Amino acid sequence: MPDSSSLPTYRVGVLGASGYSGRELCALVTGHPQLSLAFATAHTQRGTTLRVRASGAVHDIPLIGPEEADLAGVDLVFAALPHGASAEWVGKVIAAGARVVDLSSDLRPGHGGTTHALPDGVPADAPYGLPELFRAPLHGARVVANPGCYATSVLVALAPLAKAGLIAPGATVNIAAASGISGAGASPKLEYLFAEVTENYRAYGVGNAHRHLFEMRDTLSHLGADCDLLFTPHLLPVDRGILSTITVPLTRPLADPLEPFRTAFANEPFVELTTGLPALADVQHRNVVRIGAVSPTGMRQPTLLVFSAIDNLVKGAAGQAVQNANLMLGLPETAGLQR
Repeated sequence: MPDSSSLPTYRVGVLGASGYSGRELCALVTGHPQLSLAFATAHTQRGTTLRVRASGAVHDIPLIGPEEADLAGVDLVFAALPHGASAEWVGKVIAAGARVVDLSSDLRPGHGGTTHALPDGVPADAPYGLPELFRAPLHGARVVANPGCYATSVLVALAPLAKAGLIAPGATVNIAAASGISGAGASPKLEYLFAEVTENYRAYGVGNAHRHLFEMRDTLSHLGADCDLLFTPHLLPVDRGILSTITVPLTRPLADPLEPFRTAFANEPFVELTTGLPALADVQHRNVVRIGAVSPTGMRQPTLLVFSAIDNLVKGAAGQAVQNANLMLGLPETAGLQR
């Protein structure tokens, strides 16, 4: 791996810097040894400044309107824009000659060109930016579709089982996942006010209605799994973090519940395995997926409980976007990221 001090610095921009993921991106880029923040855009908050903490210091970043951004003057753009609106800007970035990491659902597997039309010049088959599963296509890529936060937590936890043929054919994999309130975005809504969320816990998007199911199903099918997913997200009265509890019917019992994960992730810098149970406090502000697994007793069919914890704003969004950008630009994959 090259010495980071000998590597070039790349100019990058952030579209949609006023959202939670955009703010996290600005902080990560500001503290990155090889990235320089050239612009940060916001729509309603243009003309104001965004205060972030990076490398032990506080930085005030001016926010400009998206139409003011010099897309041709940067090497890479992070598009942290709303779902359905991002693809148009991805097209503009491509036309300007820059690389782009799209944090919306617009280009993800099962979405782009399938659930909605994409503008001319925007690829419907952009590489899926989950490096632990699909690293090779990310090296030098022009466009990368950054995964959803829930999808990251679930797919990293299920991929080793799918690849090893351990998920029972035709089985229903039950996923109960809980996210901190920042996962709902920064737009003000009554149901996300402090008085509505605090000391409360509730499900939402029930009945397999969540958008992240598209990329989960598509990716698991690509990995060889033949199963149904029953996904129920919940809202936690905390700022950040996702904890997924996944019930997986198996083709055979496992003497060591973590063995498939040790095999699959032996050299992964951002995957942690624990013989205990992962918790949100283990992963907050870190670009990691922390996984535990238990073989439950009293089951007629071999079954595995898999627990997966991530920070939804870091490994679930901005941190993973920087990880992808590092690969796209030929930088060390771990540069600028906390493990």
